[in-house]
Amino acid sequence: MKRLLSLVSFTILLSTLTACNPISYDVRFDNVKSFDKIKKHTVVSAIDSSDRSKIERLTIDIMGLGPNIDIDEARYVAREAVLYPKHLANEYRLVGPPNFQNVLVNEGKRKRGLCYHWAQDMTAHIGKRQYNTLSMRRVVANQGTFVEHNVLTVSAKGKSIKDAYILDGWRNSGKLLWMKTGEDEDYDWVQYTPQFPNRAIATPVTKTDSKKDVSVQ
Repeated sequence: MKRLLSLVSFTILLSTLTACNPISYDVRFDNVKSFDKIKKHTVVSAIDSSDRSKIERLTIDIMGLGPNIDIDEARYVAREAVLYPKHLANEYRLVGPPNFQNVLVNEGKRKRGLCYHWAQDMTAHIGKRQYNTLSMRRVVANQGTFVEHNVLTVSAKGKSIKDAYILDGWRNSGKLLWMKTGEDEDYDWVQYTPQFPNRAIATPVTKTDSKKDVSVQ
């Protein structure tokens, strides 16, 4: 019966997704080699122009969170927020679109890759570092429901999550999505509290990154 229910849920999910998405695809970022646990940064063979641009634009956005943001902290968060999700995608043996990975995890064919795994792992790496001018917090939308979603956020020290950017590695299968919490039309974000079991499914959407520029160091 359990297998039958899993098959039914997969079939429903498949019919929903294939209306506007490819069936499935493997996600692999070959330029991302490993994670250096000593230096606490993602090791890459090269940073391509797209990722370089994202790091530069996210650095600018983080600097804009307050008048006293430390540029080295902003650069570190921006670099790791862009590159570390690609390392996680490789580690998760990711399959896209995102809900296909969710099905594989729930079927026991993948160990990780649900949205809260992304939030946990990004928080453990980027969020646990000591910052003088930034605050890193995990937030949640629709907590305790079938469409629960979890992400890490960055804000200026002392500011609320209403003044934060979400750092979402799940929605675009390892390609960072960021925006102000209040600009996210799909989710209403609140501070995460571990009171409900995490759910497996959230709704993937695509957003446009902000358009700013700053040099990558």
